[in-house]
Amino acid sequence: MPMVAWDDAYCVGVSEFDEHHQRLVELLNGAYDSFTSGHSTDAIEAILEELFDYATYHFTAEEAWLKEQGYPDLESHCAEHARFAAQIREIAREHAPDETVRLMEVLTFLNEWLIDHILESDAEYGRFMGTLPESRR
Repeated sequence: MPMVAWDDAYCVGVSEFDEHHQRLVELLNGAYDSFTSGHSTDAIEAILEELFDYATYHFTAEEAWLKEQGYPDLESHCAEHARFAAQIREIAREHAPDETVRLMEVLTFLNEWLIDHILESDAEYGRFMGTLPESRR
């Protein structure tokens, strides 16, 4: 069972970023599935590293696009991404290998941050660009 099921309510109406968001959810679910299946900490950490790398790629692409579009809340949006990256670095620094409770905290944090960010901050640029699906405006 996935940690989070993809829902079209997470779409912002920009296909590239909707695909990125779906991939981030897939990676998060992969890490969660590995955790609940009892895979090694190394295997889970490899998936998490892929998720963090993909998040960095996504943030860079999204920020560049928002800048091109003249998004007025770009600075705040970029700051949110930077805070996320800083929190992840802090978590990684504090994380002790084989500490399963801490690993679940990481997964929960990622899940909550990702969904909140998509539904709130990313939805704002969707509203601004006029790409957000009608049901979410």
